[in-house]
Amino acid sequence: MKQKTKIVLSCFIGALIGVVISVLITIIISLTVHDGSYYAAPPDLIRTCGNEINAVILEMVLSLLYGAVWGGASWIWKIDHWSILRQTVTHLIICSAVTFPIAYLADWMPHNAAGIVKYFGIFVAVYLIIWFSQYSKMKKRVQQINARLNKNL
Repeated sequence: MKQKTKIVLSCFIGALIGVVISVLITIIISLTVHDGSYYAAPPDLIRTCGNEINAVILEMVLSLLYGAVWGGASWIWKIDHWSILRQTVTHLIICSAVTFPIAYLADWMPHNAAGIVKYFGIFVAVYLIIWFSQYSKMKKRVQQINARLNKNL
């Protein structure tokens, strides 16, 4: 399969995962409210869109885009001639440049300076936690492979 086709496939799979995660989040939020209702979209987004179905459609489109970008951006990690720093910074910039406007439009954050600062703080913290866990996992795998190679020499 050609690389462009694989990237498009990654975007498509990422888009589907984005929608699944979005729906799971609405279910989790609805369960935590404990009133037996399903909250399909944030109340501010419903007000902005005029009704619930328009808000849900917008949120699903934004979730598709969100997932597609993250899926496509995962290919940055396959550019072997780039340093891990360049890969990380490029991935972080692309993902945050797309994630922020989506979070803002979907009303996943307050539309004020404090909300923006809090959003970026949480985004960077979660990104770093995931990055360090993935890095540690890969480093351990490389050490295991090297140990097996040294054992066979």
